[in-house]
Parts: sequence; C-alpha cells; structure tokens
Amino acid sequence: MNNERILDTLRAPHISEKSARLAEHNQYVFVVAPAATKADVRAAVEKLFDVKVEQVNLVNTKGKVKSFRFRAGSRQGKRKAYVRLADGQTIDVSAKA
Repeated sequence: MNNERILDTLRAPHISEKSARLAEHNQYVFVVAPAATKADVRAAVEKLFDVKVEQVNLVNTKGKVKSFRFRAGSRQGKRKAYVRLADGQTIDVSAKA
C-alpha cells in the first residue's frame, strides 16, 4: 500500500470522550474514507504506526439535520473505524501544540 493511499484511507483520528475511554483498552477510532474497507484500514494503520491490528470495525454515521437560512439541510455523514491493537501496543493520537 503506497503512502498516498494510506493518507487517503485514514483521514483523521476521532477525538471524543468515548474514544478516550476506548484508548485505555487498546482501541482507537479514526475517520476513514467512505470507500475504505476493513482490509484497507488494517493495512494503513499497521504501516503508518508500525503496530499489529487485531480487529477492525467500521461504522457509518449519518449527518445531523441542521437549518441553513430557514431551510432544512444536513451535514455530511462520516465513516469511522474502530481499531483494536494487540496487547502492549499503543498509538499516540493526541494533538501536540
């Protein structure tokens, strides 16, 4: 898997309270490309962070319905990947200022 495809597959780490709790149990959450498969995510994480991935779960989330200038519209949905690593391995996804 080349570097361009890795960066296209993994868009960003998803930072939330739930993902912080999951990080304590070797699970990390990433926003991924809509066309990404479990195999793509596994290969990208293993190559980019040099870790062993045990399991990948993918979730499609719907965008929130919002009003824009008195009209109903919706935000774009996301595809998230929940990645579980082997015991003893970690990824530092915190933002350094």
